[in-house]
Amino acid sequence: MTTIYIFSKYRLAALLLGLMVSLAQAQEPNTLPLRPKSIFEILTQKEAVKMVLETDLTTIIEQKKTNQYFPAMLRSDDGKVYRVEVKPRGKFRRKVSVFPPLKLKFKKKDLVADGLDTLNEIKLVLPCYESEKGDELIIREYLAYRMFEHLTDASVRARLIRLTIRDTHVEKSRRPMYAILLEDEEELVARLHGKLNEEYGTPMDSLHTNQAALTVMFQYMIGNTDWDISMLRNVRLIRAPQSGKVLVVPYDFDFSGLVSAPYSSPSSDTGLKTVRDRFLMSNGLKPEPLKRALNTLKSAQPAFYSLCKSKYLDYSASEDMRDFLHSFFDKLGGKGEIPQMMKLDSD
Repeated sequence: MTTIYIFSKYRLAALLLGLMVSLAQAQEPNTLPLRPKSIFEILTQKEAVKMVLETDLTTIIEQKKTNQYFPAMLRSDDGKVYRVEVKPRGKFRRKVSVFPPLKLKFKKKDLVADGLDTLNEIKLVLPCYESEKGDELIIREYLAYRMFEHLTDASVRARLIRLTIRDTHVEKSRRPMYAILLEDEEELVARLHGKLNEEYGTPMDSLHTNQAALTVMFQYMIGNTDWDISMLRNVRLIRAPQSGKVLVVPYDFDFSGLVSAPYSSPSSDTGLKTVRDRFLMSNGLKPEPLKRALNTLKSAQPAFYSLCKSKYLDYSASEDMRDFLHSFFDKLGGKGEIPQMMKLDSD
């Protein structure tokens, strides 16, 4: 009986000590609190959800180069109306698109009143053309975003919506179009608990090697050369909180062979003639991490093919995307070296 009593007493003391440690850890200032949902997360709970944007679209199109905000109203599928401001953004697409890409800014006090996070900006990617072809290109690019998101949380979240824009300048609605809501960089950084790195020429030894290699091989797979780490071209660099290493997060895939936009062209430095060919932009990474990244892509191959079968694409577009990806995996099916260049007509 004495032995049992002593054992029980020490066991009770251990349990009490464990409870005290847990309580102390919960009160440490470094413990990350639960973040309320953002307006981006609220609006994008369903794929291809319908929305209506009311704004002076005519003036926005006429003043694509302006950084001025215009008043607007966004109506979600459940009928809720949000007061927002919109402005043109981007570089190349702002010049060539019928509709310039937009930035949506919500009222912070309205978000707080709804119990949401104060992260109040969302990017909106609109079709370059007001046609079925414009819709197809948007969906192709959306699927490229979802493919990279399938690989890693260190990715820009993209969500497809079905948008009707009511032009208040002429009191007329445009044809419903597919569009992409993109996670703003401020929300991306907050979600990853990191810090935005906006320095040019970030040295390779500062990068998170596996993430950088994954970005390199993903861009190679989709046939995209419209990016550069050192010049911060179509990538976000985010310093991770624990390791201090810099995560490479790509965005803007419209110049890739997977999307094949009519206006796209490969980087002049690659020597390629078409975006349907591929060039490995290894950024100084050694073969080992690139091969690890390739194995990750191979494991995700069935998921990529499944994404290509999107119900929002017609059969020919779905098959073209799948065939383009297959040309990559077929060429790199063995365990040999990764070639610097891959031409589609020689696969």
